[in-house]
Amino acid sequence: MTTTQKVATRPMPDEPAQAAGPRGERRLGVIAVAFMIVAASAPLTVVAGGVTSTFSVTHVVGVPVAYVLLAVALAVFAVGYAAMSRHITNAGAFYAYVAQGIGRSVGVGASLVALVAYNMMQIGIWGMFGFQVSTLIAEKTGASVPWWAGVLVGIAVVGWMGVHRVDLSATVLGVLVALEFLVVIVFDVVAFAHPAEGFSTAPVEPASLFVPGIGAVFAFGIAAFMGFESAAIYGEESKDPRRTIPRATFLAVGVIGVFYAISAWALALAVGVDKILDPAGIAPEEAGPPLFFGFVAEHLGTLWVDLMSVLFITSLFAALVSFHNAVARYLFSLGREGVLPGRLAGVRAGHGAPWVGSVTQTVLALVVVGAFAVGESGWDPARGPYPVITLFTWLTNAGALGLVLLMAVVSLAVVGYFRRDARGVGLGARVVAPVLAALALVAVLVMILANFTVLLGQESADATTYVLPALLLLPGLAGIAWGLRTRRARPAVYAGIGHGGEEAPPAGATPEHTDTTTGGTR
Repeated sequence: MTTTQKVATRPMPDEPAQAAGPRGERRLGVIAVAFMIVAASAPLTVVAGGVTSTFSVTHVVGVPVAYVLLAVALAVFAVGYAAMSRHITNAGAFYAYVAQGIGRSVGVGASLVALVAYNMMQIGIWGMFGFQVSTLIAEKTGASVPWWAGVLVGIAVVGWMGVHRVDLSATVLGVLVALEFLVVIVFDVVAFAHPAEGFSTAPVEPASLFVPGIGAVFAFGIAAFMGFESAAIYGEESKDPRRTIPRATFLAVGVIGVFYAISAWALALAVGVDKILDPAGIAPEEAGPPLFFGFVAEHLGTLWVDLMSVLFITSLFAALVSFHNAVARYLFSLGREGVLPGRLAGVRAGHGAPWVGSVTQTVLALVVVGAFAVGESGWDPARGPYPVITLFTWLTNAGALGLVLLMAVVSLAVVGYFRRDARGVGLGARVVAPVLAALALVAVLVMILANFTVLLGQESADATTYVLPALLLLPGLAGIAWGLRTRRARPAVYAGIGHGGEEAPPAGATPEHTDTTTGGTR
């Protein structure tokens, strides 16, 4: 350990954590946090990869409408989420919200689901990143570079950024996200100007969405928004978390919702409505990203294809940095409160980067990527690019499932948190909005599970169809059990769960601190 590093640990195993948060100086404003959120959503990756795949698989024209409806549902979720963020500032975000809104034991379960889900999203994206890097190198130089070679370099860079000041990440992500928006806007303008089958409003008509296949469209679409909920993770590093976090959340969901809807409409025009509707209209070699890049090559030329290919990679990189930061801060929060080993709460002196959590996530990514690299030896190339079909598709879709589940639980936690003390929050924000959001998110969750084989590209269910969801649910159940055990064995630690190192409410405190799952104090 260098002299510039400091580890914040618990003084005794059974004492509540009092470690400082990953604050250093509060550096992040609304725009910086919004860029961190949008970076996780990876706009260019969504448009060039997610939207194209949705059209290719579902043959539903009304995809733009789905993005609007999903944005509305998530905005409703954000109403209660933002109200709670004004009262709870914790790098553990979902974990702290559930712990204080439903109960500490459930909060521990939620924390483990969040850790697994964010790690799945982050590590899964490495599969697409590695494939795109190796493909680009092969196209431009003729050299054959294994997909995992680029991933190793990328992991090193992301890990280096993770142990430095958070505003460094925010600056890098801001530049990358701005470039992503710029090139997609260029694509949108050209697509509207040169529609394949003439201009049509069919993609934005609700009747085009409410057809067979709507469930798969929502299942695909929700993944495009994953990461928007991460604003609260940066609360302890924001200049004014009571204002920064709500504003950044609403700004991000509004911008990406409108942006994805318009870009999906543009893509539908670029491909052609009739071609999308025809199950045989999109040839296998055209499906997915080729729909986007083929149009760019035809109307803008190869220079723009090369530029967008590079930005596609940087888009993935931006998402990797954002999800890495989320995992590091969850590990920090859980270590600070004694739920996980206290050493995970280590922060760098001066700027407070949670360096131990960052290094831990880096090592985990190396191990999982290494396991997939070794497993590639038995892969049949005729089935498609190994890292995309396995590492990327399996983990990111499972991660999205876990985050939707968490958002549904957080919606209920909002109701629980304000149940005994409204804290001046209106009925709409503390009850109506979170209940509606919970119902909408549960509906999306059911759609994801019902269409999981479609998301994984499977003709029929196999072991992965069941193992991947289990990898999320079982840690959640184990976390609840661990929380209950902690309540019996280490009551002082249990008392501090979800309170971010601040003094927990004492036993026998006012009614609003009652733990609804255990009957004790929260």
